[in-house]
Amino acid sequence: MRKALRWLLSFAVLIGTVGISSAPAGAATAAEPDIKDRILAIPGMSLIEEKPYTGYRYFVLNYTQPVDHRHPSKGTFKQRITLLHKDTNRPTVFFTSGYNVSTNPSRSEPTRIVDGNQVSMEYRFFTPSRPSPADWSKLDIKQAASDQHRIFTALKKIYSKNWLSTGGSKGGMTATYYERHFPRDMDGVVAYVAPNDVVNNEDSAYDRFFRNVGTRECRDKLNAVQREALERRVPLRAKYQEWATANDATFQTIGTLDKAYESTVLDFVWAFWQYSLVADCAAVPAADASDQEIYDYVDSISGFSAYTDQGLNTYTPYYYQAGTQMGAPMVKYPHLKGLMEYGPEYFTPRAYVPREIPMKFDPDAMRDVDNWVRHNADRMLFVYGQNDPWGAEPFRLSRGARDSYVYTAPGANHGANVAGLVPAEQAKATAEILEWAGVAPAAVQQDTAKAKPLAKFDAKLDKSDIEREPMLRP
Repeated sequence: MRKALRWLLSFAVLIGTVGISSAPAGAATAAEPDIKDRILAIPGMSLIEEKPYTGYRYFVLNYTQPVDHRHPSKGTFKQRITLLHKDTNRPTVFFTSGYNVSTNPSRSEPTRIVDGNQVSMEYRFFTPSRPSPADWSKLDIKQAASDQHRIFTALKKIYSKNWLSTGGSKGGMTATYYERHFPRDMDGVVAYVAPNDVVNNEDSAYDRFFRNVGTRECRDKLNAVQREALERRVPLRAKYQEWATANDATFQTIGTLDKAYESTVLDFVWAFWQYSLVADCAAVPAADASDQEIYDYVDSISGFSAYTDQGLNTYTPYYYQAGTQMGAPMVKYPHLKGLMEYGPEYFTPRAYVPREIPMKFDPDAMRDVDNWVRHNADRMLFVYGQNDPWGAEPFRLSRGARDSYVYTAPGANHGANVAGLVPAEQAKATAEILEWAGVAPAAVQQDTAKAKPLAKFDAKLDKSDIEREPMLRP
């Protein structure tokens, strides 16, 4: 089903351009049951709600999954997915953030490019898609890839045209891991800003990144604010305590408010480059700014709520995976010498996961994925941001990779996308996505410079906010 011969793709495009049905998008015909009925006829599929959206039908669904795909008889759980339905004659994009799934209609960039349907999956163990009781040993990349495989297999019977998988950050990692374990499912992969921490204990690439990102002036300003936040620990920590008391915030998982304070401050420079641009350096306060200014600015960038029990609880599955398979970056802070009270050995994934959940790191998991991508990638596109720290250790391609690309958007942060690439790469990436989806117009096949998204921009559907994601700094 995957990687069909190109002449067949071309033939299909020539006889139907993009294969659009004569019926309105999502409309039922006399010969075909209503799309909702077809979806709910899938064993294990149930409806949570349907939300109207012009030009689409949008369903929030539950799908019954085995807790353990290796032993399906050992219990099930309900996994939340959403479906943005346009037409069964259109291609389908399989999206995951790697975290919770939004229950409001939205389109990923590839979905807009191919003007298709979109299936979005909530990653296992993110509530409410968590088995009960939760056996955390069943949270690994192969089990999650098997979740996607079962969803794809079930829906492919309805959505028979080409499929692409996509996601950003942990979602980009998820799309990559899915491809590694089920390489025949998808017709193409678009992975955005996907970190690739191959050797967990070797993180010098991040130190090099922070020595060179942006401008020297901006780096110095950020480092100075970070240092001030630790030098003024006593008065600023008092402000944190006041906020925590007012908001009933607790610190049982990380241990103490002081540890949460230090962890948040150590996130500061990383978080700035993850979510901000060089132009935002002008707003960085001076080192002699008031306590309140320093506190407010650090809070606006790294967020003092992140390491409370309430902030950590949502992301427990992420920290668990970071500490068991995916790895976590460890950054050195020479400018903070003598100011850190807990040291880099403390701030690891183990510190952010409740102690009753056992964790053991598997060093082979990421090596396996990295090796597979380098030598077996086929129709895979990786997009990174030049100023995004998570791109310091990217996926790379070697001999054996086919029709695959790694592009970097200049000046971009963790929100890097195809639209932010230089014009030639943007056109090439768009043309490849269209071809992989089986909907490349004849003009694009002859000249990739003519490639552009098939669907018009929709300010609500195509909102491109960068999700505030957890960070791990020593």
